[in-house]
Amino acid sequence: MIKLSAPPRRHQTANEQPWLVLNSSRYSVLPSAHPAISHFYAFDVDQSSDLLAVPDGCVDILFDCDSSRPSAKICGTPLSAQAVQLHQQHHYFGVRFAPGIIPGFVNVLAAELTECELDLLEVSGFAQKTFDSIIQAPLLRDQIRLFSEHLAPRLMGRTSRLTAMVIEHALRHRGDIRIQQLEDLSGYTTRTLHRQFTQDTGISPKAFCRIIRCQSALDTLNTQADVSFPDLALDLGFTDQSHFQRDFKKLVSTTPCDYQRKMLLNAYSDRISYA
Repeated sequence: MIKLSAPPRRHQTANEQPWLVLNSSRYSVLPSAHPAISHFYAFDVDQSSDLLAVPDGCVDILFDCDSSRPSAKICGTPLSAQAVQLHQQHHYFGVRFAPGIIPGFVNVLAAELTECELDLLEVSGFAQKTFDSIIQAPLLRDQIRLFSEHLAPRLMGRTSRLTAMVIEHALRHRGDIRIQQLEDLSGYTTRTLHRQFTQDTGISPKAFCRIIRCQSALDTLNTQADVSFPDLALDLGFTDQSHFQRDFKKLVSTTPCDYQRKMLLNAYSDRISYA
């Protein structure tokens, strides 16, 4: 039988996209009270080259609010650091869904979103009205209100209780949870867990846990100046520091040491405005 406990606290994983923040002239974040949404955000692209998206286990909807050529796309999580194409000096409004959640208003399978970007207006019959309103709204709070008014009833996808259990425990344990533990908690076999979770989210439970573990490392490195990498690796359940460094470099495109140096040099935390 599936054992569900209280939902994990939001701050356990921050859904970080550090390279996007560093390449923006301003980056604003506003949390959401809706359980399907991690947060809303807005930014102006300063540098459009060398932009990378890192795996965060989330689906994003991103509106390019440029007056001459506005657009909107829905983006699935990458599985490793992946180049993204954004336009310099354009203003963007984004909606980041909670980890593992596929919005219910898009007509695509979860697997079709993983590592992909699709035109939102081509995959949702409900999005045109929202799009037309948002690209004309001047303020982040107005854009959030319009998005919520138009699409709130359709935000939640059809996530099974089994998948919800896996997501809950992966977040609670910062990705440090094994498939055998999930079997014991749910009463289902590895094959069933893998099939149902992949169907609901587009990625395997193992890949999801790996992403959450890396996001937890990013959160630690972004908020703590004095971090022991061996201790962090041990705390997150890696076999050793080398294992941690290999995983981190594949998912973030640099080593933990170089990453932290860049974040401190560029005052990462000061670049984010929490509305």
